Formats: sequence, structure tokens, C-alpha cells
Amino acid sequence: MQGKRILVTGGAGFIGSNLANELAAENDVVVVDDGYLGTPENLDDAVEYREASVLDGNLPTDVDVVFHLAALSSYAMHEDDPTTGARVNVEGFVNVVEQAKADGCETVVYASTSSIYGSRTEPSPEDMDVTVNTGYEASKMARESYAEYFSNHYDLTAAGMRFFSVYQGYGGAEEHKGEYANVIAQFADDIANGEAPKIYGDGAQTRDFTHVSDIVRGLVLAAEHELDGVYNLGTGEAYDFNTVVDLLNDELGTDVEPEYVENPIPEDVYVHDTCADPSKMREATGWEPQIDFEEGIRRVCQQYK
Repeated sequence: MQGKRILVTGGAGFIGSNLANELAAENDVVVVDDGYLGTPENLDDAVEYREASVLDGNLPTDVDVVFHLAALSSYAMHEDDPTTGARVNVEGFVNVVEQAKADGCETVVYASTSSIYGSRTEPSPEDMDVTVNTGYEASKMARESYAEYFSNHYDLTAAGMRFFSVYQGYGGAEEHKGEYANVIAQFADDIANGEAPKIYGDGAQTRDFTHVSDIVRGLVLAAEHELDGVYNLGTGEAYDFNTVVDLLNDELGTDVEPEYVENPIPEDVYVHDTCADPSKMREATGWEPQIDFEEGIRRVCQQYK
């Protein structure tokens, strides 16, 4: 993607800043972020930063492409304040797209979630039946419904990207998220500092861990191909938490045992296993994950060596 004016909402956060920095090399990129999970320190000098909420008026939506990544992005954030979660994740999305549409933007790519698939060890395709068990999942499903409405009734495309367990590691934009950072970043930091990583339950739960660089590439391809509808961004492979700890110990040359603790998230809403079926995205754009898990672990651990 070259020579475009691009808006990234939530663009000072983990995924957003990686995307904004990548795009700024050959595009005019403006970021909107309220500073809750992001910080302008994550951004390169070439990126224009606006501290604002997606609920505000007069946003910088005179752009060619909107990447809408702003969200309250976890179960805990929504359960603490469901009204605010719905406002930010649903009303904020509608507000941004309405303003962008009025300014002539025809391409929207937005963040959804793989959590709606529930616990599955088999790869989850986009057309399977999904369920909503949390306010967070409800907000993302509402976002997908509004995106379908925008696509059907306005002259724009809206591609919803269902992310699977995105990771990078501390030392980058993930660090600012603190307790909301991906478990790989948290586990690696604990082990490198000689502290036992806390694992909920017995560590048998699995995730389709997808490196942020692959997520960024998928987002860009979705915009370039003007995709419409929903698409998985995941590797199609899953690893359990015990294996993650073993691989981190191997890479760091340590032998730190995890601490197994009771899961504070209710069993009926905790997603125990995830795995993507990425074939739809692959067929539409040629996207393939380029960072295998072993290489991803090496990158996470590099800063500690």
C-alpha cells in the first residue's frame, strides 16, 4: 500500500502501533487513541498522533482507508463496566465509520475476535455457528452486524478480522498493556526475571498464537484487496500453555517452573482452546503466516539475551 492517507484508531496500542509504523513508511498515517491501552511512545515520528476518543466528533476521517482497532479488548474490561464497553466497541465503531463515510472513505478494516467460536481444538471456519457468552463477544458481534449494514447500504467495503491470540513480547508496544498483555509476553518476562509464570488451571489450554507481524500483513492485505465480510487471522496451529513455558525455558536457558492457580474467569465463559481455519483469507489474498511459533518464541526472548 502506497501513497494513501490512512486512519488507524487505537493506533497507539499494541497491534495498532505496529500497523501504523509499518504503513507510515509509504503512506500518510494519522492515529487516534485515547491513551488507555496505548501511548504515543509506541509510534514512529512519521505517524501523526491525535489523542481523542472514537466517540468524539470531528475525527480525522478524511482518509482513503480506516483501520478501526480501538476497543476495550478483554472480558474483564467489559464485565467491570458493560455500558462503557458497548459504547466504545459498538457506538465508537459506528461513529468512526459514519464520519469516514461522510468524508468519502470507501474502505474499512476492523478488529473482531476469535472468542466467539468458543472452545474448539478443531480449526474454526468463519461460517460456523457462533455463540456469545460475554459482553466483549457481544460487542464484537454487534460490530460485525453494523459492518454488514454499512456494506449493504453504503458504497464501502468493511472487512472484519477475527484475531487469534496475537503476541509480540515486552520491549515493544505490548509492554504498555501490562496485565492485559498476551500470555507469552507475560510468561517470558516472568521467566527471564526468575519468577514463576502463573497458569490458570493445569496448563492444558491451547491457543493459536499469531505473531503481530503476520497480523499486520493480513490487515494491509485486507485493505488492498478491499475485502468484505469476516476473515480469520490465525496460523491454524495451537500450543498449550505448558508447552509455551517449556519453549521459553529452552530458549532462555532457564528452568523456571510455573505456578498453577485457580482460574478467576468463570468456566462457562473461559475459552479453553482456539485454532483458526485461515483458508478463506489465504484464498482471498494469498496471506500465509510467515513467523512459525519457534521463530516467534526466539523473537520474544531476544531482548533478554
